[in-house]
Amino acid sequence: MSTLTQDQRKELQQALLEQREDLQRHFESSMEDGAPAESFKDSTGELSSYDNHPADAGTETFERSRDLAIDDTLTNEFNQVNDALERMEEGTYGTCVTCGKEIPFERLQAIPYTAYCIDDTPNRDVSNDRPVEEEVMTMPPSGAGEGRQRNAGKFDQAEAWEAVEEYGTSNSPAMAAKRDVKNYDENM
Repeated sequence: MSTLTQDQRKELQQALLEQREDLQRHFESSMEDGAPAESFKDSTGELSSYDNHPADAGTETFERSRDLAIDDTLTNEFNQVNDALERMEEGTYGTCVTCGKEIPFERLQAIPYTAYCIDDTPNRDVSNDRPVEEEVMTMPPSGAGEGRQRNAGKFDQAEAWEAVEEYGTSNSPAMAAKRDVKNYDENM
């Protein structure tokens, strides 16, 4: 049995109810936006990714994996909040489910849904849910990018102007035209 005072229990119960309401709002708003798409086509609305830059596909894959991870984390938290409210009704709230020791009020204020004392807190596992596109991704061909690294630093800024000047500048066509006009006038 927990030694929480009535005021402490009310404070923690209010915090749990507010947290559950916030999580429910998140899930309701994500349902209004539609369920998470299963494929690139569904998530982007594109018929094909052929004309997209690979970075766009990478960004989309990252965004989808981030959204999956956030939803997974929030679903887990929602379940823990509901479990904590059930423990509150049963009268076991505030005691560690592993060792039976009392969980300090300060810890419950920080994490109202916790079921563990600090010593018995389980490790958090990273979700293995990954975007569907990762199943068909392949490694780049061997040697990709080697030429870029081999030539790195060979074109310094001191030589840049000389290399570009060969093709002319914004002033050179006009100057060339004036010379031609001068030469044309002198030849007449």
